[in-house]
Amino acid sequence: MYTTLITATQLLAHPDAIVFDCRFDLADPAAGATAYATGHIPGAHYLHLDQDLSGAKTGRNGRHPLPEAETLLEKLRACGVHNDSQVIACDAHGGMFAARLWWLLRWLGHEAVAVLDGGLPAWQASGGVLTQALPPPRSGALMRRPSLQHVVTANEVLANLTQNKFLIVDARAPDRFRGENETLDPIGGHIPGACNRFFKDNLQADGCFKNAAQLGTEWRALLQPRTSKETIQQCGSGVTACHNILALEIAGLTRPALYAGSWSEWCADPTHPVATGNS
Repeated sequence: MYTTLITATQLLAHPDAIVFDCRFDLADPAAGATAYATGHIPGAHYLHLDQDLSGAKTGRNGRHPLPEAETLLEKLRACGVHNDSQVIACDAHGGMFAARLWWLLRWLGHEAVAVLDGGLPAWQASGGVLTQALPPPRSGALMRRPSLQHVVTANEVLANLTQNKFLIVDARAPDRFRGENETLDPIGGHIPGACNRFFKDNLQADGCFKNAAQLGTEWRALLQPRTSKETIQQCGSGVTACHNILALEIAGLTRPALYAGSWSEWCADPTHPVATGNS
């Protein structure tokens, strides 16, 4: 059972795995589906970040609120997912969007889910072919089980500003963390007291994850004297924070919390304080 990462070579030897293509472009929401139609891993289903991996937006709950659990379960069942299925999430962005599905399945209590390390480029480099053929209809019976992930609300994050029980870790690029070059949200900056760990720092130059030892060294240096259980992971909209949570899992540093609404929800409330710069 693969629970964090799977290599392209391992996936080639695991034809029974259920693969989901999660390619997406925040600037062009149709790009992922177009790329999937052009060519995808044989048997892979496509999941759209906005339509499948997120819930309804209210204007106050962030750009990618969590989907309703039963709605997501129905979608996964329609793709043939059972309680014992090995699920693989992939993209072409270093796991940026695939990690969201990885986290969501673990939120639903499904442990056998992994991200294809290196994504579609690694698949093709290992001799994997692409197809335009759609997978046949299937029927699964996936059931929700006790969650393997922890979620916190905006009110809990707000309370933490004075309680200081948790270290808030922001996965966005350093310039956006500082409040510079903000193009996705109406207000730039970060949650006061947060530190910055850009999700791309989890990756090697080839787009694959750094090994467990290196990730562990880097993350322990960032978190000390805290443990991973004493962190709240967030980003712009609760997507790339999942990449940091996956990196922690790879390193054996488990059970951080996710602030799913993240910065896009936080800054939508004018009563929430905003910090800029590096502190």
